[in-house]
Amino acid sequence: MPITTWTRRHRLTVFFGLAFAVSWWAWPFYVAGISPTPFFACGPVVAAVVVIGVADGRAGYRDLFARLTHWRVGWTWWAVAIAMPLAVLAVASLANVTLWGAPAPSFGTLAWTDLGLAAAIRFVNPLDGPLGEEPGWRAYALPRLQEKWSPLRAGTTLGVVVALWHLPLVTSGLLAPFGLVVTFAITLVYVWLVNRTGGSALMALVFHVAQGTIGYAALGFGGADADRMDWLTGALWCLIAFGVVTADRAAWRSAPTPAVPGHAHV
Repeated sequence: MPITTWTRRHRLTVFFGLAFAVSWWAWPFYVAGISPTPFFACGPVVAAVVVIGVADGRAGYRDLFARLTHWRVGWTWWAVAIAMPLAVLAVASLANVTLWGAPAPSFGTLAWTDLGLAAAIRFVNPLDGPLGEEPGWRAYALPRLQEKWSPLRAGTTLGVVVALWHLPLVTSGLLAPFGLVVTFAITLVYVWLVNRTGGSALMALVFHVAQGTIGYAALGFGGADADRMDWLTGALWCLIAFGVVTADRAAWRSAPTPAVPGHAHV
């Protein structure tokens, strides 16, 4: 059977396998002390580009591009995509300061220009999480999972896959084991956001950039205070995931038409 035909029949299998292979290839070399990193975040975007090229061609690229550029979602959803991650960071910081006595962040000393530049770079750097992941997980895999399954089943399946994909970071000490649980939970938030914005993977990209641009160190947290921030933000994301699943049940029964393959907004 030609590879093109086999790939068309098993798009997601090939995509997930390639995403893991590209991201994990350096893991054993890192363990052996040869590679400086165990993990490359660009696996999902590389996998999506390759599989589309083999199985779908121009139509597939148009669909992917449309999802990544669908910006007409209403200002409310832009606010949600940007403000929700910042609100989680703010609430966790407040709890860290008031309940555990961590030093209060000094926002006057933050290098806002540097943060803005960092956010802009994250939008275009495929080796970073936002652009490395979102074209693959949310613009390519999610629509195809929702083509045959409900958003809830698609989201939980994708959540397990994405959590396992982060495993090299856990074994190398770059991510706490609890981070896998948080990754699963926040995947559900991503699915909810994408579906509620008509399949806009751009909103997932914006959300991802906002989520990680301001680090704990920039807020003045270090050592045990920074470790506590991981637990606090993680717990908040788990609560938010539970909230969007239980409070917006209609969003999890069936995906909107633009959130399945071939129907992206143009």
